[in-house]
Amino acid sequence: MKAVELRIIKQAILNELEGYEFYKMAMVHSPDEEVKAAFRTLAEEEQDHLQWLNELFEKIKDEPTDNFKLASLEDRPSPGIYKWDKIDRKHAGLAVSVFGIGIQMERAAIEFYKDAAEKTAYPAAKDLYHTLAKWEEAHLKAFSNEYDSLQEDWWADQGYAPF
Repeated sequence: MKAVELRIIKQAILNELEGYEFYKMAMVHSPDEEVKAAFRTLAEEEQDHLQWLNELFEKIKDEPTDNFKLASLEDRPSPGIYKWDKIDRKHAGLAVSVFGIGIQMERAAIEFYKDAAEKTAYPAAKDLYHTLAKWEEAHLKAFSNEYDSLQEDWWADQGYAPF
């Protein structure tokens, strides 16, 4: 069973790497400094998760028994979320697209971790996967709220509102 848990952690590492690269790309292509700062913060957060998961993997990969211990979850704080109120709404089209993709990525990550938690026989692994799902749920909630706001701005810019 340990091989399954290691594979899940490796996939989690890849998920975080993909998120990091996505937000870094969004940062580079954004014309607005506040939007750049938001995506930089998200990229840094994904990089932090990536580092933490890599350290976790290194700690448990050579454990000889199936009764391995995962890193202490209490020491890893939930992610902070960027304060979106500073984003310049004149670039809502790009931001709404990025947030829409981000929402899809977060939903997929949540499902991945919840599925892993259901399938594992290890209580420590189950706790880890629930913690990782909570990180992604925090992102999803913030992204969804901002997406809704940006969507309204974009619709207004296109002349679709208030209809």
